[in-house]
Amino acid sequence: MAAATDPQQTPAERLIARTIGATWLLYAVGGLYIAGPVLGWTLAGMACWRLYAGPALAPELRAPPLGGIVWVWILAMTAMLLALWFGHAANDLSAGQTIKSSIGWAKGWALLAVFPFGAAVLDVRPEIVYRAVCRLGRQTLILIPFFLIAPLAHLPELLYVSPLKVLGGSSDEFFTVMLYTTEPGVGTARWQFFAPWSPAAGMVAVVYILCAIEERDRRWKIVGIVAGVLIALLSASRLALVAIAVVWPLAHIVARLSRPATWWIAAPGVLATGLFAPTVLTFVTQAQADFSGARADSSRVRAALGRIAVTRWRTEAPWFGHGIVERGPHMVEYMPIGSHHSWYGLLFVKGAMGAVALGVPLAYSLIVTGRLALRDPIGRVGLSMLIVLFLYSFGENLEVLGYLFWPALVLIGAAARRGSERRHEA
Repeated sequence: MAAATDPQQTPAERLIARTIGATWLLYAVGGLYIAGPVLGWTLAGMACWRLYAGPALAPELRAPPLGGIVWVWILAMTAMLLALWFGHAANDLSAGQTIKSSIGWAKGWALLAVFPFGAAVLDVRPEIVYRAVCRLGRQTLILIPFFLIAPLAHLPELLYVSPLKVLGGSSDEFFTVMLYTTEPGVGTARWQFFAPWSPAAGMVAVVYILCAIEERDRRWKIVGIVAGVLIALLSASRLALVAIAVVWPLAHIVARLSRPATWWIAAPGVLATGLFAPTVLTFVTQAQADFSGARADSSRVRAALGRIAVTRWRTEAPWFGHGIVERGPHMVEYMPIGSHHSWYGLLFVKGAMGAVALGVPLAYSLIVTGRLALRDPIGRVGLSMLIVLFLYSFGENLEVLGYLFWPALVLIGAAARRGSERRHEA
């Protein structure tokens, strides 16, 4: 297996491995929010050159035809940009605001297309991502004791805000270096590590655990999994714990659906579920109540933000949305309307067109990687990453976190390439 310093790595793989390895350094200087989009567009530029120079390259260096997954994300994120422009025009927003929002699109939604495109064309090996994530896990394990000691030693929560914030971002949170945060109303410490807030750290933890599981070297695997689990636990993210318990088993079940043994094993479970359906339903209902009650104030604010977003979308701007994010009223603590939820946010800002532009490629990719998972391990990995995106689309705004979970997008691109190669070989 190639290690993160393997000289046989391609330039694209070295860029990816070194960027992952430099995560903590980039976070310390406030450059993490910038590095993700820069890397994504750099890989896309390299991929465009590879396609342009394809006829002059050796056959083994030529990229296979772009698969459906890559194309659907490119078209969908282009539609997202068009929805943005239409929304700005419909709401009479200034040209300056439109340019600013277009740059935001390039740093956000566009990454869902450029990373899979770059990874698919440049033939990025998944093993490079797995090992780089585990190496980052080792760094994190070294730093975790310091984070745990910080609140006990009464060190300040906020260390500093990087001056790089002048380069632009939706808020200072993306350039803030935090040791820990204190949970309102409870007083307990909660950690966000190199993410802008704790639930985002939980999402990164899920992606990293799924990568570490695929690592072949047992020592690195253990390091990566332990680091990911600790991040998820210390972030106190409810959704992260659910995702850890659900995503990997679900992806493996899908990957084994073509095996008769899977159906024989599943049959008793299906029968039992039918027999005990009322009990199961009661358990699920109680679990949902406990999930929301774990942070009642947070759940209340999230629900209110969703109701405001849907009401104003339906009554004011159903097709192309309001064009920009707006702050909510006092009842939601002035948080942006539609935040904490990709679908509500899309409906409010980009209308029905924006929601369709995310829903179609996500559904299509889940189906395609699900089929690929029956025949190839990278299909299972791509499927698991897409399930993570689907789950977190209901708890986070995917647009602003693309700079963090981009390794998942690289693996989706690797799965897309493998699917294209299989079709080309057939």
